[in-house]
Amino acid sequence: MADDLGDEWWENQPTGADSSPEASDGEGGGDTEVMQQETVPVPVPSEETKQPKECFLIQPKERKENTTKTRKRRKKKITDVLAKSEPKPGLPEDLQKLMKDYYSSRRSVIELEELNLPDSCFLKANDLTHSLSSYLKEICPKWVKLRKNHSEKKSVLMLIICSSAIRALELIRSMTAFRGDSKVIKLFAKHIKVQEQVKLLEKRVVHLGVGTPGRIKELVKQGGFNLNPLKCLVFDWNWRDQKLRRMMDIPEIRKEVFELLEMGVLSLCKSESLKLGLF
Repeated sequence: MADDLGDEWWENQPTGADSSPEASDGEGGGDTEVMQQETVPVPVPSEETKQPKECFLIQPKERKENTTKTRKRRKKKITDVLAKSEPKPGLPEDLQKLMKDYYSSRRSVIELEELNLPDSCFLKANDLTHSLSSYLKEICPKWVKLRKNHSEKKSVLMLIICSSAIRALELIRSMTAFRGDSKVIKLFAKHIKVQEQVKLLEKRVVHLGVGTPGRIKELVKQGGFNLNPLKCLVFDWNWRDQKLRRMMDIPEIRKEVFELLEMGVLSLCKSESLKLGLF
């Protein structure tokens, strides 16, 4: 009888497909769920998802930063602009204008007018076709006679002013054809003390001096250098350094040049005993 009950019990039990409530829809219901998962379209993203505000706001900021950096780099390349510009020879008007600009905030109108130098004070300017020797020969054709008659110590007949000691040495080497047997003295600060230069000027007669305005000014202050016998003062006007700056473009050099001019050069020019040249 136990066997009969067992068989009856197994016959009355639901099949494996119907054994759980989730499977009450039958096998067909299961297939339907699979098909629905395959055919149901992916939800379309909303407009906010397509165009996120955060990305839209971040992009312009990056462009502005890049633009700013590019502008800063361009501002540093000033020499590129100067390199493309055509070189122009210096003229007496250029020196006169620099003097007015320098003294405009320190002197009255009447005092500024007194700084004006007549054209007769200037020698012919370099038109950028000359070497130093050829230019000096043109502005001082009677050089041989002048140096033979010069016998005063602590002075020179011709003074060439430049921006640095290295440039002074270059100028001394490039004027060999002009100077001949003339005695030349280096008037700059590098490796040479003021007292050493004073002793050299006191010992012998010198015809030519090449140096920087700061050291020449110091020698004049200490009484070791006399400007009165000077006949020609030449500025190394058109030469440019590695940064394409001329001598008068450097504020420190420009200041020392004007201070030197006030120490007797301007008065000598007005008395027509001294001429200025722009090489």
